Amino acid sequence: MKTFTISKNDSGQRLDKFISKAVPALPKSLMYKYIRTKRIKVNSKRSDISTKLCENDVVDMYINDEFFAPADEHYDFLSASKNIDIVYEDENIVLLNKKVGLLSHPDETEYNDTLITRLKRYLYEKGDYNPKDENSFAPALVNRIDRNTGGIVIAAKNAESLRILNKKLKDREMEKYYLCVVHGYLKKKSGTLTGWLIKDEKKNRVDVFKSEKPGAKEIRTKYEVISEKDGLSLVEIELLTGRTHQIRAHFASIGHPLLGDGKYGTNELNKSLGYKKQFLYSYRLKFTFETEAGCLEYLNGKSFEVSDVWFRTEFLSGSLTSGIKNK
Repeated sequence: MKTFTISKNDSGQRLDKFISKAVPALPKSLMYKYIRTKRIKVNSKRSDISTKLCENDVVDMYINDEFFAPADEHYDFLSASKNIDIVYEDENIVLLNKKVGLLSHPDETEYNDTLITRLKRYLYEKGDYNPKDENSFAPALVNRIDRNTGGIVIAAKNAESLRILNKKLKDREMEKYYLCVVHGYLKKKSGTLTGWLIKDEKKNRVDVFKSEKPGAKEIRTKYEVISEKDGLSLVEIELLTGRTHQIRAHFASIGHPLLGDGKYGTNELNKSLGYKKQFLYSYRLKFTFETEAGCLEYLNGKSFEVSDVWFRTEFLSGSLTSGIKNK
């Protein structure tokens, strides 16, 4: 038998969601059975799986001790690098500048050293996060950026902030701006590209079409040309929809692939020029809340920017080249 007292970070969850996180060794089939047969109670009363937990609620679990894993004093995230670039931090959120080549989350190629594990180590060592004090919450990333793209990633330091930010992201109450370098000069120096995108999951590649296709998702990409030099254009982009590889595929579809993009660009040319990574960076974020934002209301209208985008200075100084003359 074990008792959990619901903390602020645990509150607002359904009972079954909380149990799945707090007691991961308990099979779901048994969890549902134990809730139904009153071996799991909330405030000494029978509850449904959908019961929403409140702060200071008491969850009693009359189940075998084998399902309660012993406390793990070793944390894998402590083997992550300490190298972390913080754009902004307060008691609720952290804005991280993810570097090109770093994974946001672990995958089959890298488990220990990722952006989320670096964040957990940073917060643990400064005393803002301790797994032993949490039943079900861990710091989490709100948005993701591909391994080969750098830029601002939002992280939540508590459950309330995470719930708010996830909803704001879904409702598009944030503006995300990118910088990129594309081949060629665009005829229109500003505008909004529209199209339809289909993703091939097996190939991890997308195709963009001008008209609607079965299974396709609409995409809209707003852009403004900042500068043009030597057959290349420095472009600011605002994502009006957020699809897989949207910027890369959308610009490639109109004949202006990103410099250094091996998947949708001119790979042979990129290699001959020594460009091994795509020139794309999520460099600016603005919070534009249209509905209540609870504990994050103070962020509304605020904008944050990465000033040292790795390729912007090179472009403006004229040190980049397309390799194609008279483009």
